[in-house]
Amino acid sequence: FPVTIPANEPYAIAKITGIKLCESYNRQYGESHGADYRSVMPTNLYGPGDNYHPENSHVIPALIRRFHEAKVSQAPSVAIWGTGTPKREFLFVDDMAAASVHVMNLDKAHYDQHTQAMLSHINVGCGEDLSISDIAQAISKTVGYGGEITLDPGKPDGPPRKLMDSSRLYELGWRPKVDLESGLKIAYGDFLSKHAVKP
Repeated sequence: FPVTIPANEPYAIAKITGIKLCESYNRQYGESHGADYRSVMPTNLYGPGDNYHPENSHVIPALIRRFHEAKVSQAPSVAIWGTGTPKREFLFVDDMAAASVHVMNLDKAHYDQHTQAMLSHINVGCGEDLSISDIAQAISKTVGYGGEITLDPGKPDGPPRKLMDSSRLYELGWRPKVDLESGLKIAYGDFLSKHAVKP
């Protein structure tokens, strides 16, 4: 029988490898050479500079493009893959950048109190997840699409939930600032300015 590999497995292994490399450098060179590598693990990101390609983009940029094109063509409906029930967490890209700077600027002793030598990465998320249906509704509203949103349960859903535990980062004094509604407006403006003819 052929072995099937989930699409995100190689990506996950690459991220874990990077984290373990940083931890190994710290363990081998930290005290003697002053090495202080820190790792952050982001949730799903969106915002300016995103990939809006129709075939290989992620959820939010893909839906921004799809709803925009439906608005321009006055399509009566937009189909969303799956049942719409899986929940996903999304973080605005500027919040991710701010979190990274926050972690880099932490006093080493304070950082070390909240991490372990070989379990040192810090999750970066907003702490809330929404269903794909809710995300689609929010994007439809942002774009100004007036048609119907339909579901295609014959398409795959993916995992039912992917919410990160970002409590360690919150304990270190950081919180996201950009809510989803504001972030989607900025993302859609970015899409219009770079990738689309305005309707």
